[in-house]
Amino acid sequence: MLEGRGFQVCGRNVRVGRLELDVIARRGPLVVVCEVRSRSSARPVFPAETISGKKLARVRRATAMWLRKEKLGRVHARIDAAAVVFDGPSGEPRVEYYENVSFPFRSE
Repeated sequence: MLEGRGFQVCGRNVRVGRLELDVIARRGPLVVVCEVRSRSSARPVFPAETISGKKLARVRRATAMWLRKEKLGRVHARIDAAAVVFDGPSGEPRVEYYENVSFPFRSE
């Protein structure tokens, strides 16, 4: 999905100490770190609703650590979220994508 929006994926499941970043992508000076949540059904809760403020804080901390380590210069970082539900007729995924998620995360 990010590649379709002109981003180059820099990493998937990137370990930063004990933390992990699901997807890291870059388009020019913009670095996006995407937290991905998936489920086989949107019931009882939609996958994005399982992202807590505590989890977002860990993602922000890991992002800052990764940016310091990579020494990319002047970049702007953004935290996004992707909710994937495998509930299509043949099990195909349905993806909801949220840019610049905040605390606490709420899908609308």
